[in-house]
Amino acid sequence: MQDQGRSTRKRTGGRLKNVRKRRKDELGRLPTETQVGEPRFRTVDVRGNETKVRALSTNVASVNKGGETVSAEIEDVVENDANPNYVRRNIITKGAIIDTTEGEARVMSRPGQTGQVNAVLLED
Repeated sequence: MQDQGRSTRKRTGGRLKNVRKRRKDELGRLPTETQVGEPRFRTVDVRGNETKVRALSTNVASVNKGGETVSAEIEDVVENDANPNYVRRNIITKGAIIDTTEGEARVMSRPGQTGQVNAVLLED
């Protein structure tokens, strides 16, 4: 969510003067809507000399199957509570249910923040 900053108007309708310029810590970015497709990643500089790898699109998920983790190919997004339109657009977020080669799984990671899709197989 981008920070819109303080209002430029008073409650009475008069204009407010800027006290200072925008700060680096007030910077916001648009959400990374990770899609199903050919893997594409972007590295973003963040606070504290750190970086984040954002998955712009991916078709591979690490699926926890019982006690072991296997790599599976993502075929489709079945359900996404974050936004119903994300299902039609094949956008993966945390909590989304995806159809993989191993079966349906729920996404437990944040692909737009970590760059990887970790999922747990759903019990049928």
